[in-house]
Amino acid sequence: MNMSLVMMLILVCLTSSVCKHEMAKAESNVSDGLTLELVRDSLIRQEDTIVFSLIERARFPLNSPTYDPSYASIPGACGSLVEFFVKQTEAVQATAGRYENPEEHPLFPDNLPPSLVPRHKYPKVLHPVFVNLNKIIWDMYFNKLLPLFVTPGDDGNYASTAARDLDCLQALSRRIHYGKLVAEVKFRDERKDYEPAIRAQDRNTLIHLLTFADVEEAVKKRVAKKAMTFGQEVKLGDDGDKGKYKVDPAVVSRLYGDWVIPLTKEVEVEYLLHRLN
Repeated sequence: MNMSLVMMLILVCLTSSVCKHEMAKAESNVSDGLTLELVRDSLIRQEDTIVFSLIERARFPLNSPTYDPSYASIPGACGSLVEFFVKQTEAVQATAGRYENPEEHPLFPDNLPPSLVPRHKYPKVLHPVFVNLNKIIWDMYFNKLLPLFVTPGDDGNYASTAARDLDCLQALSRRIHYGKLVAEVKFRDERKDYEPAIRAQDRNTLIHLLTFADVEEAVKKRVAKKAMTFGQEVKLGDDGDKGKYKVDPAVVSRLYGDWVIPLTKEVEVEYLLHRLN
């Protein structure tokens, strides 16, 4: 057979293989609706939720009895008022189907009642990998973040305080565990780069592939600006209190830099390490 003809056939086969691979990847992303643009849009919207939840929690002082196990003696319950409140609320939300959504992760997953509503058919976009960092998020929120943005004091509004804490915790948990979707879409788009590191169980390489310092810096600046915009005191007839905010923008930036971004990356790595199982 003519050598040029052989080379042409090989080239056609290779081109066909590459095209089929790219088409399959594109069809997969289109069929389940998962794209990098949609993931980014969701992450940006979740910033709003987190900032607003922090502002609402900052309305109340620390209210330390909310977290004191010796304060509330509730029959059949143990722990603090906030633990009781969160467990009871999550139980109600579980029966309403909240945790059927793969984007939601309960803070207390043990012994949750089943959903009592018709099951929604969520797109199966994620590989079945269990990752739940809510114990770490709980500890971070109460022991590190909370003292940074609430004032000392006690106004007696303990139930409202617990409710606002839960809003913050759920918003942070959803944002951090969204790392599974981030990892999935990055894996699909750059499989050839991620697969060798996954097979080698190489955490350092995965972290390197997932890290974009300029993007992370932009996120920190954006959430700080949102805290300034959403948290300013608005008054008619003057400029208001310039530089006075309901939540310090520097705290929100630090929240993302010290905890949200690193924990999201930890979720991404844990997910990817088991992506080929």
